[in-house]
This record gives sequence, structure tokens and C-alpha cells, in this order.
Amino acid sequence: MSKQRQLKLGAMVHGVGHGWGEWRHPDALADASVNFNFYKQQARLAEAAKFDFVFIADSLHIHEKSSPHYLNRFEPLTILSALAATTDKIGLVATVTVSYTEPFQVARQFASLDHISGGRAGWNVVTSWLSGTADNFGKAEHPPHPVRYRIAKEHVSVVKGLWDSWEDDAFARNKQTGEFFTPGKLHALNHKGEFFSVKGPLNISRSKQGQPLIFQAGTSEDGRNFAAEYSDAIFVHAESLEEAQAYYADLKKRAKGFGRDPQDLSILPGIRPIVGRDEAEVESRYQQAVELVSIEDAIVALGRPFNDHDFSKYPLDEPFPDLGDLGSNSQRGGSDRIKQLAKENGLSLREVALHFSRPKRDFVGTPEQVADAIQTWFEQGAADGFIINSLLPDGLQFFTEQVVPLLQKRGLFRSEYAGATLREHFGLEVPVNRYAQKHEAVEQAEEALA
Repeated sequence: MSKQRQLKLGAMVHGVGHGWGEWRHPDALADASVNFNFYKQQARLAEAAKFDFVFIADSLHIHEKSSPHYLNRFEPLTILSALAATTDKIGLVATVTVSYTEPFQVARQFASLDHISGGRAGWNVVTSWLSGTADNFGKAEHPPHPVRYRIAKEHVSVVKGLWDSWEDDAFARNKQTGEFFTPGKLHALNHKGEFFSVKGPLNISRSKQGQPLIFQAGTSEDGRNFAAEYSDAIFVHAESLEEAQAYYADLKKRAKGFGRDPQDLSILPGIRPIVGRDEAEVESRYQQAVELVSIEDAIVALGRPFNDHDFSKYPLDEPFPDLGDLGSNSQRGGSDRIKQLAKENGLSLREVALHFSRPKRDFVGTPEQVADAIQTWFEQGAADGFIINSLLPDGLQFFTEQVVPLLQKRGLFRSEYAGATLREHFGLEVPVNRYAQKHEAVEQAEEALA
């Protein structure tokens, strides 16, 4: 009998918050984004609830109107390496861009995190949409959207190739013979492509999970195809159950088209649940979150998917402006979604800004109501799990203490970890080293001829 399908849960640890006003909550740590004890506490909360992973987002460009968290925060791989030493089972996922890093560097850093953590690393692949990032890396211009995805394909292919530099049994470490590694089991990649030239080999072996998992958040056509071909898990933001179902079906179909088992690809919508013990507490906590979002901050936040476009120059209460193709070379999927929603619903600029900044009601309620919503999305083909983004300082604690036990009781989520690696949490096989696979194929051919 096959195992019952179960939810996958990740916790976004986002310091002082994703938005502009969350740090002003009376109970918030105003320095949370550079406070190691805060990260440690959040990671331990998530691990105690048996979450699959914690996730650290990132970008490489700020300006004076960037959100407080983006202005002053830890570099993802550094903080996750520290958290690896204070946790035991939970996965550790970090955002690193392909547009402004070298494959050898990325391969080495994630392989190191994978060893330090005992096989719990995951890489969230992004292409970077803020054009100002180019100025921080001495680039003459920011690559166009289609070019960024060509870079991504080559970059990820090179990184995965480098991760296979050493076969799993390469290190003999034989003190008697002096053989540290077995000849023939170390492999140079010798890659020469459109964007990268990397000889290799990588100077660190594969970990116990073989290779870190690949995460991505593709919503544009290029992004969806990239995610369906390369990713183990996909982050997505959906406006409704129906939109999530359509995205889910589309990505599973694309994965199958790339010759993959669709079940090996996890679709993980990001949600911002607000939980209260009763209706009165739910409403009180919801209003706390709403009051943290000013219209001025919402307008600034709205500009981010449009390469930090300044929306303050438009009248707030007139129809959402006609932006043409603005956003097509930045966060194309996100900006297209904003323009489409505004047009279809005839919304003003104020309404659009507040819609995308304020918490939605889908996952707001008592523990039972939030668990019901999660179960509905999970069972009706909209999600394989969720990324939990906490709006209130105690949001993750409320969710783990009040909603997770209900999901466990319903058989939708684990009560104990079944394995020690992130790949085991996701029910994925350890990928066979490409060179060992070739050796095996040659040996089988020779045996057939014998």
C-alpha cells in the first residue's frame, strides 16, 4: 500500500517582517533581522512542530525606501550555517541569485551547508528582477528577462554537475596504503557554455542526501518552464483556490512534459495565516495586522515587482494607471498579476495597493477554520504544502501550537520526522551520481557481452 499523502510545511523567517510596518508592532523585536536569537527561536519553533524547512529570502539591492527587513539583515547562507548547529532535522533553504553569482561559488557554498547540516540544504534559485542590482556588481546593465532564464538554466546545470565531482565512494582514506581517494572517481566538469566556463572539479564531496534540493518561484512562462524542469519545490502566491488549482495543474502537466514524475514536484503556496482562539481574538489579531499597513507603505511596496516604480505620482482614488509593459523585465509574473487583477475588477490605485499589502481572509480564523482551509487547498488540487509567513510577532507560535496539532490529528501532517535529510522529508530519492551511473552502464554492457 502507498503511504498517505502528507502536507509539506516551511516557515519563512523574515526578521522584522516582509512589509514596511510589522516592526512597529508593540511586541516585535525591532532588530529581529540581525538578531541571531530571534532566528534560532523561530527555527526551533518550526522544528518542534516537525516542519520540513525554514526559508531565508534575499535580494542584493536596496534604496532608502526599501522595507526595514531588506535594509539591514543577515546574508542567508551565513545565518543558515549558524542555524545548522542549533537544529537537528529541519531543512535549511536559502535564496541565492544566478544572475550575480558564479556557479562554482554557489555549488561550494551549498555543498558546505549540506555537510554542516547533515544533508538538510536547499537552494531557492532566483534570477533577480531589481535592475539596481547590476550597479552593485559592476555590470553595465541588468540582463533582460529571457536572458536571465537562459542564465538560470546553464547556471543550475553547472552547479548540479559540480555537485557530482566526487563519486559517493571516492574517498578511500586508507592510512596503510596512503590512498586518500580512489583514482578515477574524481571528475572535472569541463563546461564551456553561453555564459559560464567552469572546469572543476568541486573541492567538496556530495553529502548524505546526494545534492541539495532546488526550490524556485516561477510564475511567468519562462519561470514556469524552468521550475517544472529543474525544481523539487515551487513557491507561489495565489489570489484564490481556483487560481491555485489552475497553477497546480499547469505545473504538474509541464513537469510530466519534461519527463518527470509530477509527484516529485511540490507546489507550495505562500500564506499569511492569522490564528485566534475564538472569533473575537481572530478579529482583534487581524485588525492588529491591518493597522500596521499604511497607505504610504502600501504604495511603496506595490512598486517592488515593477523594479521599484514610483506609484506616489498617480492619484490614489482614480483607476489603476495604464502601465503598458512596465514590469516585463523585472518581476514579470508578479507585475502581470497585479495589472490583470486591477483591470478585471476596475480597482483604484489605493484598492490595489492595500489589496496586496493587507492580509487576506483565506487563512484567517480559529485553529479549526485555518486547518479546514489548509485541508481544502491540499485535498482539492491546489497545494502540496505551504510556506508560512507570520505577520504578527507570535504568528508562527500560534500556528505551530494551535493549527499543526489539528493537521496531525487529521493525518495530514507528520507527528515525527521519518528521516534526517531534507530530501527524506520530501520523500525524494537520493540522485545517483552521473559518473557512477555511467560506470554501472558500462559494467552492465560488458557483462552482457561476456
